Order: sequence, then C-alpha cells, then structure tokens
Amino acid sequence: MSLQMHARNQLTGFDQEHSGGAMFAGIDSHKDSLAVAVVDEVGLPVARCDEPNTRSGFLRIGELLAKHHVTRVGIEGSGHFGRCVAAYLALDWNEPGVAVLEVPTLMTSRERGARPGKGKTDPIDAVAIARITMREPDLPPVRLAVGDAADLRALLDYREDLVTERGDLVNRAHVDLHGLFPGYHEQIPDLTSKTHLQAAQLLLAGDPRVRAEVTRRRLARIVAIDVEAAGLKRRIARMVADTGSSLTSIYGVGPIIAARFLAEVVDINRYANRNTFAATNGTAPLAASSGRTQRHRFNPGGNRRLNRCLYTIAITQIRADTEGRAYYLRKREAGKTRREALRCLKRRLSDIVYGTMRRDADGVDAASATRARPTANRPAA
Repeated sequence: MSLQMHARNQLTGFDQEHSGGAMFAGIDSHKDSLAVAVVDEVGLPVARCDEPNTRSGFLRIGELLAKHHVTRVGIEGSGHFGRCVAAYLALDWNEPGVAVLEVPTLMTSRERGARPGKGKTDPIDAVAIARITMREPDLPPVRLAVGDAADLRALLDYREDLVTERGDLVNRAHVDLHGLFPGYHEQIPDLTSKTHLQAAQLLLAGDPRVRAEVTRRRLARIVAIDVEAAGLKRRIARMVADTGSSLTSIYGVGPIIAARFLAEVVDINRYANRNTFAATNGTAPLAASSGRTQRHRFNPGGNRRLNRCLYTIAITQIRADTEGRAYYLRKREAGKTRREALRCLKRRLSDIVYGTMRRDADGVDAASATRARPTANRPAA
C-alpha cells in the first residue's frame, strides 16, 4: 500500500483483505452515525468505516462484519444511541455464533488513554472498542431493550421527567409565595401534600397581581403532574405484576424500584455471577492497596440508576427492624464508618437482587421447557 493510499485510508477508513485468525469488531455509536472498526487477533485494524445510524447503515455494517468473519462485536452505548444497531445485530442479523457485547464507556476511555498522542476521534474510539472486545472475555451481552423492558423504561423515564419538573415548579412557587406573602411558610411549610397545595391556592385566590396569577398557574401544573404521576405509578405496578417478578418481596422494593431493575437489567443471564452484577451496578468496591496498606475505595462507575435503587433499599431497611439494619449495625460495630457500612449493605443487597432475579428467570425457563416438552404419555383423543 502506497503512503498516499495509507494517508487517505487513515482519513476516510479502509477495508483490506485478511485471511486466517479470529476477527473482532467495535462500534462507536452516535445519534447520526456509527463508526465501525474490525481488528485481527493481535489488535491490528483490518477495516474501518462510518455509516449512518439508520436501517440501511445497519445492513452495510452487517455485510462488512460477515465479509471479515467477525466472531465478537462490541458496542459502546448499546443502551442509548447504539440500541437499534445492537438489536439488529443480535436479533435480525442472520449470522449464527456471533456474540454482540456491551463495552462500557470507561473502558474505552482507558484504552484510548493508554495510547497517547492519538487524540480522540470516532474511528480511534471504534478501534479501541474492537480491541477491548478482543481482549476482555467477560463483557456482558448487549441489553436488548425491547418488549416489556423497553416499555417500562420509557414509562419510568417519563415519570422521572415529571418528578423533576414538579421539583422545579415547587421551588419557583416558594420564591413567589415568599415575595407575595412574607411569612406564608408558617401556615404552608411545604407543597408536598394535597392539603398544603389547596391551602396555597386559597391564599392566592382572587389576588389580582400578575405574580399571583403566575403562581396559581404553577400550582395548577403541580396538581396536574401529581395526578399524572400517580396514574403512571399504577400502570407501572400492573406491568411489574404481569411479569411475575418477585423483586417486590424484598423489603424496601416497591413497584418503581422493581421496574427500574427489570428495565435496566433486561436479562439477568447477561451476568455470569453476582460479582459481575455488582461490578455493573457499582457496588463492587475498587482495590486501592499499596505496600502494607490493604484497602478498598468507593466505586464511582457502573449503572448509577441501579446504584441509586440499591441505596434507596438500603436506607429503607436501615430505618426499620430488618436483617439489613442488623447487618449494617454489625459492620458499624466492626469499626466501619457509616458510609462504609452502607456500601457493605448495598453490596449485600446487590447479591440478594441478583439471586432473586436469577430464580425468577430460572422459573420462567423451567415453565417454558415444561410447556415445550412432548407429551408422549398423553392419551389419544
């Protein structure tokens, strides 16, 4: 290959023939485009391309991967802008035996940082993702957010948007009420309950000032959000019950938290064991030892939505007479700080959630196998 051709390939991507050995691919996903790289068994780039994040782009990516006999495909952002191409490769692409895996963003950043002087571009990230896919044997399969999991996630995200909007409106209404009626908070300490919202509306009733009118509109919107959010919660609870999940049997797990686990995990079989699941949700501590000092530190990575759910469960259990509280107190007596003991409890709860979801999944698989088993002893009709 001439130097001129090599330079052009570095800018626009290339596709060269390669024979023998395993092949691996990496996909860096964005809203409009997908950067793809194929590397060989030693991590050398064999092909690179940039395709639109559309159905036609997925088809061309599939052709490229099939041409090079790729056996493992890593996708960064398979739960976001890469979810459509992930679903296509895992469900619609007719290439048996190809593993479609999720590559965490942090791993890509570290891989790119290990090669200084290269800068950051989409093709460079795609090569880094492909090399991680080649090197790391324990990457989880992509999250196929389809069906009930996708529906639950959409409803949960919308409900969170409503809750965030409500918080902003309440803060603004407090500021306006303080300007209109100094000392109002002695009678109306918050705008959380329906009683206090009605009291604030009565206080503003008939006030001709513009700020009073705007505040009445804000309070009306808060009431509307409360009604809509309550309806969403009931709908989510019904959907969780329909899945047959037993997560709500864990103390501190309500329908919203159970739905978040179902929506984010999708398939618990993606995680080989409880340790892998803990690393994914950020409850597995990071080793921070040096010399004679042996310690672990807080893990800021992982799925922070799952981590927040585990935090909520832990706080709920600590406040009641539960096994979680007893475990927390034992850790405190052993010399752990409050934060360290809480992290230990979250790690333990992660194992409980993992075990519960595995039992649910095994039960579903067993029921499916029973229904599919031929009934040789059934009497003839």
